[in-house]
Amino acid sequence: MKESDNSLQVYRMSPWVFYDSDKGEEVDPNKCGKWMYFFSDLEYAAKLCRTAVTTGVVTEAKHTDEPTGVCCFYLNADDVEGHKKTIQFFLENDLIRRTKTGRLYNISFKLDEQTIAGEYGDSYQGKITLDMFMDLVTGEWKV
Repeated sequence: MKESDNSLQVYRMSPWVFYDSDKGEEVDPNKCGKWMYFFSDLEYAAKLCRTAVTTGVVTEAKHTDEPTGVCCFYLNADDVEGHKKTIQFFLENDLIRRTKTGRLYNISFKLDEQTIAGEYGDSYQGKITLDMFMDLVTGEWKV
């Protein structure tokens, strides 16, 4: 099933729902990756993906088509401004958990090559992490 809303295309390919825009820079398959958000509310996940694409935070996003799952917000690994826009979107929507002391968790950007290589759980080591962009205690940008 495919729906189109101006430059936004939404389509389902089980178990995923994809959101794509023809506006903005194409994601390069050789340096593509994603910031992820694990959700427990499918309706909210759909709203996040739709908003991120229609407002130009990213040009591609997807979420699992289940009551709980993961949202993926795609961009190129070398797109510093794209990382900043996506991280800001995460902060504005309270998508980054905090420790009991208020420190941000050091979430990772996962390269598609790491997913293809089967790097999950303990075998996964993020090459790009939130602390490369901001101070986890103060929330101030480093770049």
